[in-house]
Parts: sequence; structure tokens; C-alpha cells
Amino acid sequence: MPVRNGFGTAAAIALMTTLGAVLLSACGPDAGGSGPTAAPTGGAAPATGAPGSATPTTATTPAGAAPATGAPATGAPGTATPGAPSGSPAPGGKEVNGTSAANHLTISAGTRTVAMNGTRVDFGTVVRDLAWSPDGRKAAFVDGDGDLVTANPDGTGKAVLAKNPGGETWSHPTWRHATADPGVTVGAEALERFDTIVFASGKGGVLRLEKVPAKTPGAVPEVLTPHNSEGGSEDMPQPPQTGNTWADAGGHRGEIAYANAPTDEVYIYDDYIRPDTRALGKGSQPALSPDGEHVVFVRSVNGHDHLFSRSTRFDRTAETDLTPSATTDYTEPAWSPDGRTVAARTPDGVSTLPADGSAEPVQVSTLKGLPAYRP
Repeated sequence: MPVRNGFGTAAAIALMTTLGAVLLSACGPDAGGSGPTAAPTGGAAPATGAPGSATPTTATTPAGAAPATGAPATGAPGTATPGAPSGSPAPGGKEVNGTSAANHLTISAGTRTVAMNGTRVDFGTVVRDLAWSPDGRKAAFVDGDGDLVTANPDGTGKAVLAKNPGGETWSHPTWRHATADPGVTVGAEALERFDTIVFASGKGGVLRLEKVPAKTPGAVPEVLTPHNSEGGSEDMPQPPQTGNTWADAGGHRGEIAYANAPTDEVYIYDDYIRPDTRALGKGSQPALSPDGEHVVFVRSVNGHDHLFSRSTRFDRTAETDLTPSATTDYTEPAWSPDGRTVAARTPDGVSTLPADGSAEPVQVSTLKGLPAYRP
């Protein structure tokens, strides 16, 4: 069944090449939900479009545009009331944005401010595709210059982890981390190689996954090449090396779920012991559960983008439609730290639902942006 994400067709790829832009993840105030896009580097504003739109077009938002709620982004990074959560309420009183210290939900919208803890935190720079470190102590995002940046949760301590060389679009960073497996002998040095940030990079219409060390500012990105150690056979073919985007890491073995745009396929890559890459089914925008046991992804059904869930185990292929009665588009999913809740973007804001699909989604915020959970 086709996916409403604007990927996977020769026409779309040709259009991207002609425009010199790559469709990656963009979290601008009105960024499209099912077709991940990214704005060109050099300070250009994030791409915009209606969530769920299958048309691979982009538009720009003037630099310095106000946040999605209309409140201006002002103040220096890290300015917060002593003893209070990071950030400050929006002008005119407390802002109802669906985030709180209790639910760990954060929302970034391609502006200077990020909603969290019931307030707005000014990072002092454009924040696109914000993601959190496994311990919740650092945020990673793509700034207005297209660089990969890390910062403290209050917006201070910014460091350019990797400088965009120009002519490339970077998007959707994810923190990769691994811990010792009691049943497998893996040394400390081997585990250090997983302490990386993986992101999507596009150049000349070609999408690839790249990685940099998570704690080394000024690093030069390396291409991540998902593959199979015993691949090449009919039973285990090598996965595509280009067209890969929207990576999301999880689990104690450093697994990565990602999407391949031309094939509209979701994959999972695990090289904890030896490289292994498997296709999980048609879809886009995968989100890997904190324990790495399940993946939620987006697929079009009867004219709307639905959320599907399935196990990542090779012997379990059953899928569950988490939004079978959807009358809107649910995109850009994210898991809560306890693995019980999934947040998703909609054209009207952000909604949450039980990860097992036992209840209908409930809108928790009218802010239009990328949901993420801070551990």
C-alpha cells in the first residue's frame, strides 16, 4: 500500500534534484508531517507544508519568525526563574502547551524556543529536529546554519558538534548508545563506538545516514552504511546504501530504525555483535521504543497517515494499526521514556495515545511541531 510521504517515486527524486533541495525532516511552525523535509543550509528557514501532504514542495519562513503559538522568541538562553523549571512562561500568562515535568514531553517548531515543562525555553538560535541524549542531560538539533549542535536543556552550553560544509541538508539527529549485555562479551572500548549521533544528510538529491562522536565538537561526519555481515545472498540481500533517512536509535544494543525513501521501507540496523539489517515493512518516520523491542512508523491508509506498531524481532511480523479510526494525519511519532505512550504530530498540534493502541489518541497541545520526550 502506498505511503503518503512524497517519497519513493522517480518523479519525486527528480524534482528534489532539480530544485537542489532534499526532502528531510523539518520542524518549522507548519512543517509537513508525513514527508520529512529540510531547509537548505546557510541560515535558510525550515521547509513548510501541510502535515500528511504527499506533494514534495517546500516553502520558506522568514528568518526570525515568531514561534508557532505567535509569542515572540525573546531573552537570552538559559534565563529562568531560580528554583523553577528551565524556561519562562509565554508573555501574558501561563501557556497551555501540553508539556510538563511529569510527562517529559517537549515540542520544537523550528524557532528559537522549545516547549517543555509547561514553559518555553529560548535556545538563542533556531532549533530544528530536537532530540535528547539517553540521560536527558543534552539536546541535539540542527541550527539555522544547518550545523549539528548540542546544548543543555536550558539552552546554554551550545557546542557545534559538526559544521555543515555547505551544499548539504542535515536533519533528524538521534543519540545512539549501548550498554553491556550480560549474555555477550563486549569490551568498554567497543561500547564507546556506539556513543554517537546519527543524522540524515542530503546532497545533490542523494540521502544518506551519517554519524559523529557525541562528545567531540568539531568532528567530521562519517557515512553510516547499514549492511549485513553475511549479506549478498538471495536470503539476505544487502540493504540500499542511499535514500536512507529519519533514523531513530533505541535499546541497549544501539539499534537504529530508519526509513529508505525510494522504497518506502522501514529498516532496523543492529551491529552490536555483527552487522545485521532487516526490512520491517512499508512505512516512514520510524520511532524505536526505549527498549528496542518495538517500532512505531507511519503508513497511509484510506487517505490518512496512520501509526503502526510491530515487534523488531525477526520471528514476529504482525502489525497493529494504532489509529484505525483516524480522521486526521498522525505523523512524526515519539516514545515516552517508560515505553507506555506514543506522541504524534497532527495538523492541529500534538496528540498522545497508549503504545499498545488500547485507546484513541487525545490532543494534548495545539503547538505545531516535532514531539520528543526528554528521559
